[in-house]
Amino acid sequence: MTAFGVLPLAIFALSGSPIDHPADDAPAPAAKGKKFYVVAAMGDSLTDPKSHGGKYLDLLKKRCPKSRFDSYGKGGQMVNQMRKRFARDILGEGEDKKDSEAKPRYTHAIVLGGIGDILSNETAGRTAKKIEADLEAMYTMAKKHDIVVIALTLPPWGGAKQYNPARHAMSLEVNGWIRDLSGKRSVGSVTDVYPLLSCGVAQNLCDDYAWPDKLHWNAKGHEIVGKALAESVFADCE
Repeated sequence: MTAFGVLPLAIFALSGSPIDHPADDAPAPAAKGKKFYVVAAMGDSLTDPKSHGGKYLDLLKKRCPKSRFDSYGKGGQMVNQMRKRFARDILGEGEDKKDSEAKPRYTHAIVLGGIGDILSNETAGRTAKKIEADLEAMYTMAKKHDIVVIALTLPPWGGAKQYNPARHAMSLEVNGWIRDLSGKRSVGSVTDVYPLLSCGVAQNLCDDYAWPDKLHWNAKGHEIVGKALAESVFADCE
């Protein structure tokens, strides 16, 4: 499992730079004002196709057919686990030479995670500060490799049976921290998915966008997130 929670806000986005293609494999030039993006998405079950997640990336693939969107979501993972595999999965470090050379040079990284940690606040001693530290570590690794980070806030999940006041407070704290990153150097943009996915009770995922567990998104929920990214961060994609 995996997911998130939280407060309202708008969508912040800064466009990134086009990718450099090897001369011997150069695609047709992008249309004027358009860019090719090579994007890695790090996350949990919401991003993991094996857990019925990642459908927001499918929408981006349709909107941006010449760009590339790869999922590195793993169901049930906390952000400390994502941090441990970030260098290998996104940067290609620690892989054998053949696999490393096959790894694309990503221009952007979408990072979405934290609910798994909040669900483990008692069993694994996870705290908002620990979540923030692990997210920051991934943002920093990406930045050092000239990869533009697209930080997503935690989505609302207040209707889930595991939700309680302590987890609500953690969700709000992490989301406030992520929102405050907008315009700062550690990330290229912040997309606040919370207000897009909630309705009625602020901390609850809209029934129209939710699985029965009130935590995971259905196809409509993924479409909402995909459209938000397509219309902001990737509005100029090819």
